[in-house]
Amino acid sequence: MGSSPGTGRSKRAQFLRAVLPCLVPCLALTALESAPAVAQSLTPDLFNPNRGGFAAPETLPTRRTAGVPQAPSDALPALPDPNADPRRRQQQAPATSRVGQVPTYGLPAANGASGSGYDSLNRKRQQPKLYPGQPKPKRPPGPGSPPPPGTPVTTLGPPRIAPPPSETAHKTPVAPAMAGNVPGQPLRRRLKADDDAFGAVGDYAGSFLIKGGLELSAGYDTNPARLNKPVGSPAYVVAPDLLIQSDWERHALVADLRGSFNGYTNNMPATIDGLASPSPVEVDRPDFNGHVDGRIDVNRDLKLTSQLRLRLATDNPGSPNVQAGLQKYPVYAAYGTTLGFDQTFNRFQVAAGATVDRTAYTDSKLTDGSTFSNNDRDFNQYGGVGRFSYELKPGLKPFVEVQGDTRVHDQAADRNGYFRDSNGGYAKVGSSFEFSRILTGEVSVGYSARSYTDPRLSQLSGFLTAGSLIWNASGLTTVKLATDTQIAETTVAGSSGVLVHTYGIEVDHDFRRWLTAVGKFTYGTYDYQNQGRNDKTYSLEGNLIYKLNRNIWIKGTLRHDILDSNQAGSSSQGTVVMLGVRLQN
Repeated sequence: MGSSPGTGRSKRAQFLRAVLPCLVPCLALTALESAPAVAQSLTPDLFNPNRGGFAAPETLPTRRTAGVPQAPSDALPALPDPNADPRRRQQQAPATSRVGQVPTYGLPAANGASGSGYDSLNRKRQQPKLYPGQPKPKRPPGPGSPPPPGTPVTTLGPPRIAPPPSETAHKTPVAPAMAGNVPGQPLRRRLKADDDAFGAVGDYAGSFLIKGGLELSAGYDTNPARLNKPVGSPAYVVAPDLLIQSDWERHALVADLRGSFNGYTNNMPATIDGLASPSPVEVDRPDFNGHVDGRIDVNRDLKLTSQLRLRLATDNPGSPNVQAGLQKYPVYAAYGTTLGFDQTFNRFQVAAGATVDRTAYTDSKLTDGSTFSNNDRDFNQYGGVGRFSYELKPGLKPFVEVQGDTRVHDQAADRNGYFRDSNGGYAKVGSSFEFSRILTGEVSVGYSARSYTDPRLSQLSGFLTAGSLIWNASGLTTVKLATDTQIAETTVAGSSGVLVHTYGIEVDHDFRRWLTAVGKFTYGTYDYQNQGRNDKTYSLEGNLIYKLNRNIWIKGTLRHDILDSNQAGSSSQGTVVMLGVRLQN
């Protein structure tokens, strides 16, 4: 039985693939036998290892022709100098012994890296030499270094209404000595930010900062005695002030002394309509208000506080306490002290103190040359005050304040036969707050009362308000609000005392840093208990201050005062115009 057609074709293909490789060389040799064989001649060029050694340079097809510049790639490399071989030089040099020597090969490893950079030999890095007093440089941040402290976000601080362009503008370079970045230079003490570019700088005496000023002004007052029928006079004012403040890390001592003297060149009439004038002939009035505050920091939470205070003044013009037929105003002095403590328990704070005060009047000098004693108006006051506050959150601290005192007069009965020794006090609630430095201050309301030993004098009581607010409306405008309530003594027969309420508002606006306008409005009420007399006072004042520099200011003042009384013939008005200069340091 024969094979299939497919199998026969496969065997013939395998046979042809085996025979063809043998036939091709045989046919090639047969063709070559017909041509003569020629041997290649041996020449020195065959042994030349250089480029172009198999052909002469003038016969090279890539030779350079005339007029064509030779490129660097066309240049043939020069033959190496056999005398430049370093191994041959070492063979010619005299042999030296290398026993005990460490061989070096070229540049040493990590040469110069021990001072800066990476050192593969792990040698100790050389530290830079520092000048005496030069601070040591900080290590650069790297793996394992703590993260830099982030800038704390503070909500308390001056409002950033519109920062001036000078903060981002290019500034003149500062010398290194002034900037304090000279190596070895002691650190300079950072100065506090100066909010007032034309404010007094002051001088240091040891660790105390002293600022002083003197204001001199002159003008005209249409009614200095506040009479029902005005009588005017030229006026002048001399007002010195002194501020002394300690600059200690612990404890504190502050002295604030301010005074003034209002002088008038004209005298008032001694009689009006044939009767003794209700105002003195000489209406010059001194005024001084000073206090010295001290604080001793026992520890972080306990502080001992103290205060010495002094007030020199006269009765207000137009007051019924002013005697008729006076030659000049009698001056009184109210001075005293307070000793207390301030203790903090976390957010709860307790402040308390004991007070001792004395008020004394000089004798009255009458127009007829005689004197009248005012000893019945002299008294001592002993009391105490306490405040309890709790800080709900930063900038908001509600409080409760309670005060009590006893007044003891030098004479049991006054000039009208009334016994004016009394006991009194007040209680009020309020809060101090500080909202982003835009609105700061303290507001409180309460009740005040005073009882007298004389049964003919009824209890003097009333609603009281006290507070002081500062509103920074903008970077140029500031609004101040103030209110106060007091119970004052009086010499009016049958009256227990005077309940005084005072309310004031002040607006300061800077047209320029050197030009400031100040507007003030004050409203007050005087309620004379059991006498049915009620006085109301209005005062509207405007000031324009031109600041030449930090030491000299020019100030102009215009003020109009109104006294409205329900007693006939007691109302009055007056206008004051003053122009002066302030000297300060």
